[in-house]
Amino acid sequence: MRKLTNLERVFRALARQEPDYVPTFELIIDQKVRDAILPGASYEDFIEFMDIDAAVYYDWAYDRYETLDEAKGIIRDKFGTIKRWSTEVDPMPVEAAIKSEKDLDNYVPPDPNVPWKYEALERAIKRFKGQRAVIATAVDVFYIVNEMRGMADHFIDIIRNPELIERLNEIVLAYNLQYIRNCIELGTDIILISGDYATTIGPMVSPKHIERFAIGPLKKQVEECKKHGVPCLKHTDGDIWSIFDMFIEAGLDGIHPIDPESGMDIGEAKAKYGDHICLIGNIDCGHLLTWGTEEEVRQEVKECIKKAGAGGGLICTSSNSIHSGVKPENYLAMVKAIREYGKYPLSL
Repeated sequence: MRKLTNLERVFRALARQEPDYVPTFELIIDQKVRDAILPGASYEDFIEFMDIDAAVYYDWAYDRYETLDEAKGIIRDKFGTIKRWSTEVDPMPVEAAIKSEKDLDNYVPPDPNVPWKYEALERAIKRFKGQRAVIATAVDVFYIVNEMRGMADHFIDIIRNPELIERLNEIVLAYNLQYIRNCIELGTDIILISGDYATTIGPMVSPKHIERFAIGPLKKQVEECKKHGVPCLKHTDGDIWSIFDMFIEAGLDGIHPIDPESGMDIGEAKAKYGDHICLIGNIDCGHLLTWGTEEEVRQEVKECIKKAGAGGGLICTSSNSIHSGVKPENYLAMVKAIREYGKYPLSL
């Protein structure tokens, strides 16, 4: 087989066909890790240097926030949730935006059409279009509403006041659909919906409530992507065995990251669902990439490709992201091992 472009490689994997190599990309590659490998480089330069198959533009990394307390790192996000900066890309929620139903009466949703939101994406499309996949992420409706309402009240409302959650869902979904349309109009190759539905022991709420309050809005976003001929992927950590069929029914092209710390074996996922969806994952970014050895990383990559690479339909990535605690040498070892063991036809 001729050497494919990085874009072709990703699209073949998403179509569950064998490319020339198993593709790889990451939702986030922390700047500390990037700087240790290629000091001072831009994200785009790093992607090119590492020959990563897709550049991913994580929605919240390109937001602007209202500063409430600079010394404490307290900010307000575009949906009104008060957050605190952490050591990672995402600030952590500390106070809900919608404390009662009355707060919705005068609520003004954010504007998805602000030009600055798309500046980095436009640069990437100009640089990589037709060569590497450009992926824009939209944060999941379920996840945003969970922050806007506060986790405990969100879960209580799903049972006691579902109409309120439906109202919030509609507000966030309208924003997301327009954001997705804007990204696609600019030339984005793939949309990825991020935001968890599960913990290590199973879905955050019952499967029937996941279907109504999470999968319902997700399907509408998938439909929007398909209308424009753009693949749609979903990220959720956690044990998703009991809701995996819902992702297939939603029409998704790929599911990330088949979380190994939650008992998600990628070989089992391949056997059950590999004919229907591309599997994206699942190299442990918790213990392994943070504290493991380079040889352990190599063996984990080899095992992942052996279990799920046959026939295509695998994109090998970390089990979440390359966070600030990942050893730079382990990330390098992971990418090198993917290229070494992931060459088709596989010989493992």
